[in-house]
Amino acid sequence: MGIPIGKPVETVAIAVKKAAIRCRIVSTGQPVTFRIVRREVEGEILTIIPSKVWRYQNTHYMTGEVVSERIDIPALNLEPLGLNEMGEWDPEEYFEELDPSLYRYFESIIDFGVRKSFEMDQIIPFQDPEDFSNDPITEASYLNECGKHAEALKIIEKLLTTDLRCLDAHAHLGNWEFNLTDEHFEMFIDKAKRHYEVGTRIGELSLGKDFSGLLSWRHINNRPFFRCMHGYGLSLWRLGQMEDARKVFEKMLWLNPVDNQGIRFLLADIDNGQTWYESNN
Repeated sequence: MGIPIGKPVETVAIAVKKAAIRCRIVSTGQPVTFRIVRREVEGEILTIIPSKVWRYQNTHYMTGEVVSERIDIPALNLEPLGLNEMGEWDPEEYFEELDPSLYRYFESIIDFGVRKSFEMDQIIPFQDPEDFSNDPITEASYLNECGKHAEALKIIEKLLTTDLRCLDAHAHLGNWEFNLTDEHFEMFIDKAKRHYEVGTRIGELSLGKDFSGLLSWRHINNRPFFRCMHGYGLSLWRLGQMEDARKVFEKMLWLNPVDNQGIRFLLADIDNGQTWYESNN
């Protein structure tokens, strides 16, 4: 198999099951099933020291010790999602009646002036573009709402095993963890945060360091990226990491100044010193 016993090997988690994780070796892409599960999430890089490696039928298995885990999307060498130019956006058309108490959140956006607008490609494997009723994400969401969580997870697993860049799959996995409880169970919130962060970081591959454009919410293929960012910011806030949450929300407002998700109000609550729990009660 080429997986040495006792030496560290980097794998990326593709599908986290109850008793095992379907992984790929980062350096070779070789699939392998790791027979230990804790709180890993799809898209994380796990550094494992294998203690046993074997093959059963057509599947390779491995047990061992996880010595570290991290989110490092550039290390996965994923192809960035494409950006399609959608014209220009002029702030003067939108902020004539801006609430003065919220002006500080938009001042730099207004001063920057006209920007190009883009739509990010959306990846949903197995979706029929000619049949909007045939949407695996919608089906998974419906099954989860009906209490059929295991069936919903199987759909998400199939999507991410096919293409890890399915941002809406990461967003839904995050939502399901985030909404498990209204109480402060850090274990659930942290796992939700990592699901959202994986989706956010994959989307950010398309933007690069010097991106000054805009991703309008009205272009629907941008929405999975914003859902990941929104969940990531909320999770940070809920965990008490208010300054990190603020940075995420400020970036969201810069990318979508029309602010369909009400990010300006979340920033105002953070500036007023409110915790996530205070803001939601």
